[in-house]
Amino acid sequence: MLIDEVEVRLEAGHGGRGAVAFNKVRLSQGPTGGDGGRGGNIYFEAVSDVSALQFFSSKKVIRAQSGGDGRGQFIDGKSGADMILKVPLGTTIRNPDTGFARELSLLGERVLGAGGGVGGRGNFKFRSSTNTSPKEYTEGSPGDVATYWLELRLIADVGLVGLPNAGKSSLLNELTAAKSKVANYAFTTLEPHLGAYYEILLADIPGLIDGASEGKGLGGKFLKHVERTKTMFHLVSAESDDPVRDYNIVRRELDAYSSELTQKQEYVFLTKSDAVSPEELGEKLSALKKAGISAVPISILDPASMREVQTILNTFKDRSRVDK
Repeated sequence: MLIDEVEVRLEAGHGGRGAVAFNKVRLSQGPTGGDGGRGGNIYFEAVSDVSALQFFSSKKVIRAQSGGDGRGQFIDGKSGADMILKVPLGTTIRNPDTGFARELSLLGERVLGAGGGVGGRGNFKFRSSTNTSPKEYTEGSPGDVATYWLELRLIADVGLVGLPNAGKSSLLNELTAAKSKVANYAFTTLEPHLGAYYEILLADIPGLIDGASEGKGLGGKFLKHVERTKTMFHLVSAESDDPVRDYNIVRRELDAYSSELTQKQEYVFLTKSDAVSPEELGEKLSALKKAGISAVPISILDPASMREVQTILNTFKDRSRVDK
């Protein structure tokens, strides 16, 4: 299951306490208390693993290591280890309490989520000409505590859109090494799936239905992912009794969610062309053309039609990646 939204509480490490200690050598008696160590920081880092947010599903509170206490003989406490939390590329990190928001759009990009506390001062730091045997010290400061909302919006070159059971998962599986679930019923795909055709990243967006932009069905949850794709492959099933209607339903929902979605480059494919007679296929292609929709009939069982899809994808290879 792809986790694309999650809340997490971060607790950075506390700073260690400063030490009170004195040199036991008779002729060198003086303060030797070391400082406490710094508490561990917690960072977010962008990685290519789209499922990285799964880690947070069972870890709602994440704590970094606190700094060690100072010791005698000028020995400072060890700093707490920093934590690096991996999040998928395209994740927006939002702190609802402060209003801070940042999207990680570059691989390896890091953001400090919670800073560790500063270590306390040992009594050596309090020595002076008038205070040669100080017993003062300070406690370490507490680490930051912050709650974040992490939201992933997939970054892909091509988004496969269409009504449920339009053949999106089958096409993704045929073109890539993805293993999306395929079955002959609606809403087989309950989460986005990614696959790579060479360096071209394809995203199988769960089927949209009429009213998806208003939260009906599953589409409302996943329409946001279409925003991050540069090109749309709009799939319409040849088994539909009205392909033009099906096409327009999806287009209306895209426009209702964001008019910018309908401005994206779009290729229309009439899928499952092997499931209908040549006469019926011709009639449905004509109906689409009459409505101003240029569609390419394809079937995953027809190598020639798959080569047509691959030819289109091959034109993307030299293009720049999706704008971040």
